Amino acid sequence: MFADTRTTLTRPETRTAANSAPRYQSQRRPVTARRNRAALRTPTSRKQTVRLVLLGVLCTAGWLASLLVGHFVEFGPVLHRIGLAGHILALVLAFGTILVVDWLGLLWLLGKVHMHASPKLERATKPLIWGGLALLLASGALIQPDITNPVTAVKLGCVLILMLNGLGIAPAMHKMFALPRETRFSELGRRLRTRLLIALSISQACWWTAVLIGLVNSTLRRWTGM
Repeated sequence: MFADTRTTLTRPETRTAANSAPRYQSQRRPVTARRNRAALRTPTSRKQTVRLVLLGVLCTAGWLASLLVGHFVEFGPVLHRIGLAGHILALVLAFGTILVVDWLGLLWLLGKVHMHASPKLERATKPLIWGGLALLLASGALIQPDITNPVTAVKLGCVLILMLNGLGIAPAMHKMFALPRETRFSELGRRLRTRLLIALSISQACWWTAVLIGLVNSTLRRWTGM
């Protein structure tokens, strides 16, 4: 009888302990999500804002200088060929790297990889991307683009948008990389999710537009002998 009484008294405790674990785990995820969203609400410091504005002005000035030099300065056929080779090299370097980074971001969005892989790749590829864009501007001046052509003007505008888009998304990326590696895309705030998706769409749309227009212009120049 004593054994039966002890068994009867301990059964509710066992059930309570077993049932409390899932309840605790179910409550833990919303708390983590709220902490992640609270961390993402921290405003960007004034120093970071000024730095981004200065970098944006610098990128715009470099873009404008490339356009003006390419339009008003005659370099000759030899430098034109060198500029064309450098332009292709810069395109492969920057665009290829962007495809890898955006593909990894898509895999994280789908839950295939953890977030900790993105900042490592981002730090490693940043010099390649910005170096490739700088080489695009320098070599673009040598190939003398026809800025009076509306299609070429669209391509040049895409290059400027790419640089400004990369600068504009940087603060949100730094905040996101500060989150735990297990953070999923669905746990981010709605505003940040929308911002990341828009930045990704702008990046891919501008890159593919610039690449296709450049390919068409190069093909037409060969056919017409210009």
